[in-house]
Parts: sequence; C-alpha cells; structure tokens
Amino acid sequence: MLRQLRWYLEMAFFVVISSTIARLPNSIALAAGRFLGRIAFRLLGRRRKIAIANFEASLPFLERQPGWQGGSARDLARGVFENLGCCIVEVCKIYGGRGQQLIDTVEIRGAEHFDAAFAKGKGLIFITAHSGNWELLALAFGVRKHELSVVARRQDNPYLNEMIERIRKSYGNGLIYKDGALRAMFSALKKREVVGLLIDQAVQSEWGILADFLGRPAWTMCMPSLIARKSGAPLLSAFIHREGNKSVITIHPEYRLSDAEDPEVAAAEDANGLNRYIEEYVVQHPEQWYWVHKRWKNAPPAASSQTN
Repeated sequence: MLRQLRWYLEMAFFVVISSTIARLPNSIALAAGRFLGRIAFRLLGRRRKIAIANFEASLPFLERQPGWQGGSARDLARGVFENLGCCIVEVCKIYGGRGQQLIDTVEIRGAEHFDAAFAKGKGLIFITAHSGNWELLALAFGVRKHELSVVARRQDNPYLNEMIERIRKSYGNGLIYKDGALRAMFSALKKREVVGLLIDQAVQSEWGILADFLGRPAWTMCMPSLIARKSGAPLLSAFIHREGNKSVITIHPEYRLSDAEDPEVAAAEDANGLNRYIEEYVVQHPEQWYWVHKRWKNAPPAASSQTN
C-alpha cells in the first residue's frame, strides 16, 4: 500500500514538473537546466567524485588525442552535470507535450549512411552511448527518419514506466526491455526493423569482454557484433551532441565486422572497434558523455582506480 502511494506521488510530481517546464521557451529551459546541473554538481557529492575521478584517470589518454581541447577534471565534470541538467529539462518538455518543438530543431548528418545500410533489407542495428541527450536521439530519429525499437530497462515505478512507454510509442518508436531482449532483437531484425542499443555501460564478465576504453580496460558488451553476424543486419553508430541551443545527430558509415576466424579474437576486435567510436565522441565533446557512472568497475585492479 505504501509502495503504491509512493509510486503515485512520484508520478504526480513528475507530471507537474514536466508540464511546468514544457511551457518555458527552449532557451530559458536550457539555461534553467544548466543552472540545475551546477546545483547538482555541488549537492551530489558521490556522483561528483566519480566523474572527477573518471576524468583524472582518463586525461593521460585524452591529452594524447588529436583535437583534444584540454580542461581540468573538475571543470569538465561540472560541464557534464550542466549537460545532464539540460537533458532533464528537455525530457520534461518531451513528456510535457512539447517534444515536437525540440525534434524540429534537431539536425541529422550522415543520413545517407543509414539509407545505404537499410537498403540491404536485413534490418539495422544502431549502437550509441549515453551522450548528449540520448532520449532525444531516439525520438528525433524515429520521427524524422525511421521508427526504431530501443533496448531499455523497465522503470521501477510501473505507473511511470507505463507513461514513458506510451509517450515513446506516440512518436512511433518501440521498446525492447532488457529481460528477453536477445530474442526480441532477432525478431525485430527479421522483420527488417531498426534496433537501437546503448553500449557504453559496464557489463558482467559473462556478458562481455575486456576491451580498451579511454586508455584502460573496461568490460564491454559483445552482443552487437554477435547479433550482426548471426542476423546479417548492418551495424551503424550514431551519436547526438549539442551545438548551442540545438542538437545534432551524426550517423557514421556501416561498421565493418572483424574477419578473424577465431570467434574470441573477432569479438575482441569488434568490441575495441566499437569503443573507438565512443572515444572519438568523447574527445570532441568531453562534457556530453555520461562520466558519472562506474564505467570501469570490476576491471582488473591494475587497470582501475579504487573509485571505479
């Protein structure tokens, strides 16, 4: 009974906040989001420490990369929180009924790569990361280019989960929940559909492989390349980033799977190859990736810090 009451209160709070923010002009909403992010940077000490520690451990790698613009770990981490604040207000506008305004301002670059891959008639696997506003990436692509089904985790609050699912579907997109995701993905690809998958979070060792990421080994999922091999579906990477008050989706050419005969070698080469896309994104837009999670957890002790 108390749990249901808490779920109702959470739902009501979310509806009130999102409806209020949805009425704000985009420029004011984003300014409010950045301000909210700065407050969160001060108050959420645990997440702030994780982000700063992740940056500090990755800076030696980043500083060697062409195009790196520099910055202290603390300043970069503050920028991460500001970006997440912008994501929150944008999601509120989407769920508050003003999502089309945001979607109309999104620019899509590299659409020809999608067209060429999708024309093969095998469906398509999009891989991306927790970067920019990844929720806006899925919705904008679904509305502006082609509907897709995104692999996602169920919300703990079933009423909130039902509302989010309904809104996502109203924009033409589908959902594939992580429980039973593998079978659902193969089914979608068999019907020539487009599947989206976030690949930048740590996975358990039985579900992944150690691959280099930002200069350190990290457990990385093998699923995308394995599904691509078995289904024949092309594998493309797509990311979204901010440019001022608008967002830009960049679609890369089809990823060429490893031709190694040994399955383990092929899986390792593909995991490393897909990580390169995320690394390139981080070098270009360091404050727009999700540094606040423990990406390197459970990695070998010599390759990760105590914080991670």
